[in-house]
Amino acid sequence: MQDAAVKNALRIARDSEPRTIQQQIQVCEIPAPPFNESVRGRDIERRFKELRLANVRTDAVGNVIGVRPGAAARPNIVMSAHLDTVFPEGTSVKVTREGNRLKGPGIGDDCRGLAVLLAVIESLNAAHVVTPGTITFVATVGEEGLGDLRGAKALFEEMAGQIDKFVSIDGNGLDIVNVGVGSMRYKVIYQGPGGHSYGNFGIANPIHALGRAIAKISDFEVPASPKTTFNVGRIGGGTSVNSIASEAWMEVDLRSADVGSLKTLDESCMRPSARRSRKRTAGGIIAEGSMSQSKPSAIVREARRPLNRRSRRPLWQSRGRLASRRACAKDRRMRTSRCG
Repeated sequence: MQDAAVKNALRIARDSEPRTIQQQIQVCEIPAPPFNESVRGRDIERRFKELRLANVRTDAVGNVIGVRPGAAARPNIVMSAHLDTVFPEGTSVKVTREGNRLKGPGIGDDCRGLAVLLAVIESLNAAHVVTPGTITFVATVGEEGLGDLRGAKALFEEMAGQIDKFVSIDGNGLDIVNVGVGSMRYKVIYQGPGGHSYGNFGIANPIHALGRAIAKISDFEVPASPKTTFNVGRIGGGTSVNSIASEAWMEVDLRSADVGSLKTLDESCMRPSARRSRKRTAGGIIAEGSMSQSKPSAIVREARRPLNRRSRRPLWQSRGRLASRRACAKDRRMRTSRCG
């Protein structure tokens, strides 16, 4: 941080915060629902080109990539933020302001990250900073929900062996994530013959079987440290109050920052009825499950902690406090898991 040009870039970034917020609003008001980020992606691609990044392109999965060459090709640092939001298609994306507070779907997660990417490029350019190596800027797709980190995964395949450091900017920017939380997600479907609630009373009911399964899941004991969690997030099934359902289903989310704990939870909780297996339960009900998503757990190792320490000080200088370190389920876990 002692280089005069770098100090100038930091000053420019601070002074340009009103413009950064305006870009944050502009980006946020472009819809980017899950699996449909292309409109926002085209806007980011245009902005990358206006900022004179090299080799600006959109890859096969929709990631927008641009390169800022340095004095040498390596080290190559990738800075990323994600394009998608958790909000479904049709959600109003209008951003409103109440005093110093901005409100809008995805305004922080991750329109702030995208705006910061643009601000970093602008500040480096304005201060004529020549970095020792290359910085590759990426706006990724598929970070949220069932996107399953498809953008980050594709990026690491495309740039295999070319990434030396990876920084993901996500959320409000007040914390440093150095632990990747792994997750497994399943959809389990219970099926039966179905029938009338009175005329066919006594036949196997998938909803009853689903309820018993959820009750068993809720009784599982998990370690508090490393934090390990489970959740039945969605359920469905049945056609009417006076009919015995022919189908019922649940979606289950398992998480842990520890690979072993996540594996144990998976084996005890979901493996008997999921992983694309079919199982006939008592009463003639078929249980069929499939994994819809799997994300790796990863802890940043000792060798990478100097980067964590260096990144905390600038936040302290700008915010008046050191950034806390925490675990999170984000694109950045791809870097720690691939290199851990």
